[in-house]
Amino acid sequence: MGLTATKAKAANKAAKRGVIKSRGGRPTRDAAIERDQRLIEVATRLFLERGFDATSIDAVAEAARVSKPTVYGQYGDKRGLFTAVLRREIERWLAPLAAAAAEAQGDGNCDGSAEERLIELGRQLLVLNCSADSIAFSRILTAQAINFPEVAKLAVDEGWSKAVSTTADFFDHLADKGVLDLEDTTIAAETFLNMVVGHTHRMATFGIPIDMKAAETRMEVSIRLFLAGAVGPRDRLRDTAKEATKARRRPAR
Repeated sequence: MGLTATKAKAANKAAKRGVIKSRGGRPTRDAAIERDQRLIEVATRLFLERGFDATSIDAVAEAARVSKPTVYGQYGDKRGLFTAVLRREIERWLAPLAAAAAEAQGDGNCDGSAEERLIELGRQLLVLNCSADSIAFSRILTAQAINFPEVAKLAVDEGWSKAVSTTADFFDHLADKGVLDLEDTTIAAETFLNMVVGHTHRMATFGIPIDMKAAETRMEVSIRLFLAGAVGPRDRLRDTAKEATKARRRPAR
């Protein structure tokens, strides 16, 4: 009875910690998933609050109620843990772009004009990229890029590059439907993202207070400028440009 009571007590303690042990002494699959999710949540919060250098594995393990060997066994070191946190944040940042591309691909008769759809997408991107969390991550990446170039490369390869390719897919679908007329959707995607969120995100990263109403106005104007060069046909635009150039020439004396 004494041994049984001891085991029951240990099981109760494990349950309170959110880690139910299997018969072999290891967490069950569901408990391990819950533990890892909690670990990433805690690590994200600490990295955002303290920065990379001031966040320790000890602090993460204690706050997440797991052992240090568990953290090291799962992620290797602090850099590996931060990489896992960054990957999850990148997925969150890319979600609006992925949703827009999927919608354009799946709906032959998309509701709303190109301007309305791009403005709605731009609004979501602004909210995500100018949030306090996004700015904090941007500062951490900038500070750590020299010491850990592989982390910076991850941010480019899985963040910026995927954002560009996903936006280009979105533009491909719109171009296929005749909504946009683009010579190179990848370059168009880079231009669009820089115009819509680049300036505002950069200013926020520098610590300059952002007026979101003014940022939305800037975003909408930028999208109208973008569309002015993205609606065809290009021959008509070139002819219009030639006429405008002629009109600007000084009369001969």
